[in-house]
Amino acid sequence: MEVSNEELKSANEESQSTNEELQSTNEELETSKEELQSINEELVTVNAELQGKIEELTVVNDDVRNLLDNTNIATIFLDKQLRIKRFTPAATKIVNLIPTDIGRPLNHLVFNLELPVHAEAKKVLETLIPNEMEVRNNEGRSYLSRIMPYRTVDDLVDGVVITFTDITESKRALVQQEMLDYLKSIVATIRDSLVVLDGDLKVITASRSFYQTFQVQPDSTEGVLLYELGDGQWNIPSLRELLEKILTTNASFQDFAVEHDFPGIGHKKMLLNARKVYREDIDTGRILLAIEDTTGAQ
Repeated sequence: MEVSNEELKSANEESQSTNEELQSTNEELETSKEELQSINEELVTVNAELQGKIEELTVVNDDVRNLLDNTNIATIFLDKQLRIKRFTPAATKIVNLIPTDIGRPLNHLVFNLELPVHAEAKKVLETLIPNEMEVRNNEGRSYLSRIMPYRTVDDLVDGVVITFTDITESKRALVQQEMLDYLKSIVATIRDSLVVLDGDLKVITASRSFYQTFQVQPDSTEGVLLYELGDGQWNIPSLRELLEKILTTNASFQDFAVEHDFPGIGHKKMLLNARKVYREDIDTGRILLAIEDTTGAQ
């Protein structure tokens, strides 16, 4: 009995030790449960933040895509191997691109431009020096070409971006403005009566002699149709026909005789000469009308 008692006492001590270990394990499990619960709460918070970031990125992506789709700037994005990553709808006017061309090498495409696009893009990727130049396509339209390295937010070069901005109209407007300034400088220095008309036959400017001879002011003349000047005193059907013919056929006329009674001035005999102002690179749509007063001539 004494031996059994010792064995029971020893077993009891072992059970007590095991119980303490189990209690300690239970406490550790309770602590782990609390830690897991805390981690789970953190994960829920992180997940919510990530979901918010995803929604923000989706909005930004939609904004960028709509911006690219609605811009008139033709843009092509290339990777480091100069393969197409993305392009805007306007780029299809420069080169025949379709959605299946994504991933296609740039040198497989044919551009209707006076520019070796692949060679220039390769040079920019190697030197990281942007390229900007004015180019023309086979239809005579002008574009401002920009080839620049594609940089990530970490300022790492991950390809090339090519843009083409159509500057045909702005260039035409610049040429027309230069021509208009040139015509105004001529008109301002000549002594004869000269009138510059636009494509709608409105007066752009006139010489000092014209204003003095016909007793009109610039503010009541410029921007007004030739036929409406002075209560319609220039509304001569045959003159109108000749001027409209000049606009459509680039013709000209000389020594067109006109007689008219001008209020406050009297009877005038005139010889009219007109010619369209023309440049080989652009149609300026301007007419130079010269008026020679022959009233007192024999």
